[in-house]
Amino acid sequence: MDLHLKDKVILISGGAKGIGAAIARGATREGGIPVIVDMDSSAGNRLQAELRSLGKTCGLICVDLLAAESCSTAVQRTLEEFGRLDVLINNAGVNDGIGLEHGSPEKFVASLQNNLLHYYNLAHYALPSLKKSQGSIVNIASKTAVTGQGGTSGYVAAKGAILGLTREWAAELLPFGIRVNAVVPAEVMTPLYEQWLSTFPNPEEKLKQIVAKIPLGKRMTLADEVASMVLFLCSAQAAHITGQHVYVDGGYVHLDRALT
Repeated sequence: MDLHLKDKVILISGGAKGIGAAIARGATREGGIPVIVDMDSSAGNRLQAELRSLGKTCGLICVDLLAAESCSTAVQRTLEEFGRLDVLINNAGVNDGIGLEHGSPEKFVASLQNNLLHYYNLAHYALPSLKKSQGSIVNIASKTAVTGQGGTSGYVAAKGAILGLTREWAAELLPFGIRVNAVVPAEVMTPLYEQWLSTFPNPEEKLKQIVAKIPLGKRMTLADEVASMVLFLCSAQAAHITGQHVYVDGGYVHLDRALT
């Protein structure tokens, strides 16, 4: 299937590792031009070098998206280098464990800043360019927004808001032909997920418990599988899909886990 992404400029927040890196690699395979936006300059430089070694074009902008000005900078530098912006993929975030008991009002607000505000800020600053290109937005959410997890109020609040904003923006941007969708992963082995597993006394046993609850194949979802759905949704092949929450989770959220 030709996704018609050739020469499309795709800005990916949190694009240096995990799901973001898988999206960047997938975009280049489709002929697109990923622009990696990430505060981890080492990981970003490694991924850019990898893609360039394959003869691919790839942008890299190393900024901390906590500040709205940095979001503006990311968009402006993309336009300066490539002259256009066709797709915004909001992906950056971290399940930071700010809960009701082990948290505070200040930490809760900080978690929203880490996981939500840059989604809005990037979309706001990218909008004029997306209008010109009749582009699209894909927001990465999380199954925790609909299942709950416990002990992570800030992250869940952010991801729930992202699902709401996906439909709000899809409605607002209809007149401009801009499509907005969300992809909802569950259990994906990323560097941040590995870091979280390492906090348990027996990470291997914890992983076995998690995998046993994933209905399809009793395995983790691959980052590449999430990336494939993201790239489809931002492509011309999904030209009449907007306002959707698409679950890429091996049936984790919607199938009865008694099936396991």
